[in-house]
Amino acid sequence: MDYFAVKTVHQTAVALSLAGFFSRGLGSLLGAGWVGGRAAKTVPHVVDSVLLLSALWLAWTLRLTPTAAPWLLAKIIGLVVYIGLGMVALKPGRPAPARAAAWIAALATFGWIVSVAITKDPLGAFSLLRPSAAVSRPPAAPGFALDQRASRGCAPRSDLNAGDSS
Repeated sequence: MDYFAVKTVHQTAVALSLAGFFSRGLGSLLGAGWVGGRAAKTVPHVVDSVLLLSALWLAWTLRLTPTAAPWLLAKIIGLVVYIGLGMVALKPGRPAPARAAAWIAALATFGWIVSVAITKDPLGAFSLLRPSAAVSRPPAAPGFALDQRASRGCAPRSDLNAGDSS
């Protein structure tokens, strides 16, 4: 199977997994009866199996290991945390406030895992808070003002072109 096809399967499974967890968590907190049904208990296992198998295939294809790619290790650790929080969030016998807190924390963890995948940085979205991650502007070329470069897509300064008759 082609790399991009498997990556698309993986990303689709990520979206389906998130949608399923979000809806099951919300349904569970609202006391919806369908959450205890067979489909609500079976479909997530199928989706998550496809997600895990496609992740393993991608890592194998790219020859990635958690020791060589720290961001991959961060995703694995995040996955374990997400599963633990998800178990607390969806467990019917626990108090609703504890389940709600675990559900929100699991969703935040899921978002962080996705940010790790996108940034390829173990900190994920938090890497944007590092001073070294700040975006620096390149020096202005002659005839360009920094403030105009940002707002007008590198338009030349008008005061430098005042003498031009063209």
